[in-house]
Amino acid sequence: MRPWKRRRVAVPSILSLPEQGPSKNLTFAAQAIGHMRIILFTGKGGVGKTTLSAATALRAAQRGVRTLVISTDPAHSLSDALGLELGPEPQEVAPNLFAQEFDLYYSMKKHWENVRQLMMAAFRMQGVKNVVAEELSALPGMEEASAFLWLEEYYRMKAYGLIIIDSAPTGETLSLLAMPQATQSWMMKAFPGQRFAMKGFGAMVRTMTGIPLDKGMEELEALFDKLERIQKVMQDPETCTIRIVLNPERMVIREAKRAFTYLQLYGYSVDGIIVNRIFPEEAATGPFERYFSSQKAYLEEIDMAFQPLPVFRAPHQGQEVFGLESLARIGEAVYGDADPAAVLFRDEIFRFREKGDGYLACVKLPFAEGQALSARKFGDELIITLGNQRRSVFLPRFAHYLQMKGYHYEAPWLEIELVR
Repeated sequence: MRPWKRRRVAVPSILSLPEQGPSKNLTFAAQAIGHMRIILFTGKGGVGKTTLSAATALRAAQRGVRTLVISTDPAHSLSDALGLELGPEPQEVAPNLFAQEFDLYYSMKKHWENVRQLMMAAFRMQGVKNVVAEELSALPGMEEASAFLWLEEYYRMKAYGLIIIDSAPTGETLSLLAMPQATQSWMMKAFPGQRFAMKGFGAMVRTMTGIPLDKGMEELEALFDKLERIQKVMQDPETCTIRIVLNPERMVIREAKRAFTYLQLYGYSVDGIIVNRIFPEEAATGPFERYFSSQKAYLEEIDMAFQPLPVFRAPHQGQEVFGLESLARIGEAVYGDADPAAVLFRDEIFRFREKGDGYLACVKLPFAEGQALSARKFGDELIITLGNQRRSVFLPRFAHYLQMKGYHYEAPWLEIELVR
């Protein structure tokens, strides 16, 4: 067997619920549900993340898992995929299936109203009109932070057995996952050396001016605690995993590779790849012949580039996809007998760490002993050749200016040394 041949992974279910109808009572849900799973879908814009997120959620719900699918994408296409109007709170759309689309201002009012009032009061004191002050109160990053606060609430209450996140395109997803550190860094710079020592003074300010300075500080302190807790949950590979959606196209594949590298660097576990919109064999002749031919080569590249991750394939539907019936067909085609709520893959494939005055990039290559192996670097991309197979790995962007000093293989890791 070739070392890079894609393998199917047997994945036993880690979730089970008694057969029962969904309950809107979260206290009851907390008693019925033990371990909660979170799956985040990411990928380049337009690859079909929303469709695959909704199809996965419906498939899990059909297997008896109380499931919530939520969209953090401002485009709000989850409503379109389900063929239903959604609101800022979860609503039941099918047995065991709930759906929610984030609304920034609703989330701010629910989770950090005092902070919002503090920002609006500060802007009004500067002469900013109310409407503009309302808009400015939504600082950059608040939408991502609000998403984490919703997740923290659901996780703490054990409201669902599975939460599926239909995220914004790849770049925004990485911003979302880095949000806790970014928010805390911003506040530490705003209040250096005295984080929340101003709360006592803030009570006096509120009495004199009506600006809820002390309440805003208390709310921010609680917010940091929540963000820190939920990030630890998101970095637990038994609780949260990420699935990358892509199409068999060159630019999409490159972005997916880069996203995979960064997710590994941030400590997030990727447990599957879903290739969407695959043309059927009937397209081998006719107007789509050239596209079908290139698609075949790209599918082979995907299998090789991401192995040993399980790679799932979603056939092109030949029409616009919306509604529960269409989503059910896609979910069945993608997962078959596999449990969509399970952790589909458990392993570390890529490492990047400091070493002396440079860095060490480590790529896991099982069964490579005794084969012709070489590595080259072009910009921020590593090209690894093993036998007659070739694999590319994207490095962090700053590595573009690093030089490759050498490489060494010690099973199962290929270690590549990079220096300034």
